[in-house]
Amino acid sequence: MSETKLSRRTVLRGLGTAIALPMLDAMIPLNARASAEKKKVNRMMFVSVPNGIHMKDWKPTEVGANFALPYILEPLQNVKDSVVVMTGLTQDKARPNGDGAGDHARSAAAWLTGCQPRKTSGANIKAGISADQVAAQFVGKASRFPSIEIGCERGGLAGDCDSGYSCAYSSSISWRGEASPVSKEVNPRAVFDRLFGTGDPDETPESRQRNSKYRQSILDYVAEDAKQLQSKLGVHDQRKLDEYLTSVREIEERLVRSEQFTQEVRLSGGKVPTGIPADYGDHIRLMYDIMLLAFQTDQTRICTFMYANEGSNRNYPGIGITDGHHDLSHHGRDPKKWAKLREINHYQISHLAYFLEKLQATKEGSGNLLENSMIVFGSGISDGDMHNHNDLPVLFAGKGGNTIKTGRHIKFDDNTPMNNLLLCMLDRMGVHPDKLGDSTGRLEQLI
Repeated sequence: MSETKLSRRTVLRGLGTAIALPMLDAMIPLNARASAEKKKVNRMMFVSVPNGIHMKDWKPTEVGANFALPYILEPLQNVKDSVVVMTGLTQDKARPNGDGAGDHARSAAAWLTGCQPRKTSGANIKAGISADQVAAQFVGKASRFPSIEIGCERGGLAGDCDSGYSCAYSSSISWRGEASPVSKEVNPRAVFDRLFGTGDPDETPESRQRNSKYRQSILDYVAEDAKQLQSKLGVHDQRKLDEYLTSVREIEERLVRSEQFTQEVRLSGGKVPTGIPADYGDHIRLMYDIMLLAFQTDQTRICTFMYANEGSNRNYPGIGITDGHHDLSHHGRDPKKWAKLREINHYQISHLAYFLEKLQATKEGSGNLLENSMIVFGSGISDGDMHNHNDLPVLFAGKGGNTIKTGRHIKFDDNTPMNNLLLCMLDRMGVHPDKLGDSTGRLEQLI
């Protein structure tokens, strides 16, 4: 069979649906494949968790490559060679610096900006542009969506959420400009439909729910187009396309099950938002799986993901913890609260590990998606009881197109600006600002 030549922007089309495809061999001319291997596409993702981390079970005792994963990081064992644990990084602008209480709001707003948020609960909010949006402004045009912002907890952009700080600070880590926080989408169905649905930005949640009763799988709409394409592809591409379409259908099925459950709860008098899984772990994993498809099909290269808003008092009944997370974070050195905090953090990391392992298993060229990604997981608070913003919990995953040496614990000097890390990441996205927020340079040890 002679090899079919496909455009990188080839999609499967059906009634009101256009499904993007992953990178296939047929999309790269034979004489260009060697250079395509050298020119890697990088992705950038930031994942934040609230209320700090139980640092005693987070920080490795050994520095360098021969380090043991502490309890909280144990789920990363299968991808240990692709992560860097960083200690010593700081977000100084999350500190009060004369502004008094409000560490939770400041920590979220400063995490990716390195700028001091203005203390206000009114409309005159101010922070700074975040690293993800710096990248989106310069490289976002290369993909369908310059960036995607997701989360698992709704948040407002008005009102007082933390000691005189606007809710916009606590519920946003992505800032398009100093007065423009980017709201996040928490409904997996909405994210999925944005990527693979009708593409109608004016479709309301109510009409989406009504239409879903009559809607087939999006794959049914494009089945004929997919069949024709499969017949033209080589064996390797056929297998890759089949695996991809299977993943799309599996996510659809999980979304449908979740929506059926929430509808049953609603009919029984309960209040559950449409499309949001009742189980928190299911919610997190659905978001991760949808983002994997978005990266795989190059619909976006930039994402921020908030597990919860900063200061969240969510509980974790799925792992037997009914206490509120924020309440527990004010532990007062109580060993019982410490034990629950470390289980919450272990649980959070277990979901990250799930995502990283799937990225690692997704082939791209001669490598995989994890090699061509940069993912930062962490919090803008270190110890939740002390509300300190130095020696932050920062986990870096991925190799940035094989330009970053991973499988290490790097201990930086205390009070090294976290924004120095962000500049290194922006370099690998092809963006080279001289400065971001309170940055003082690049982290040469990372390269």
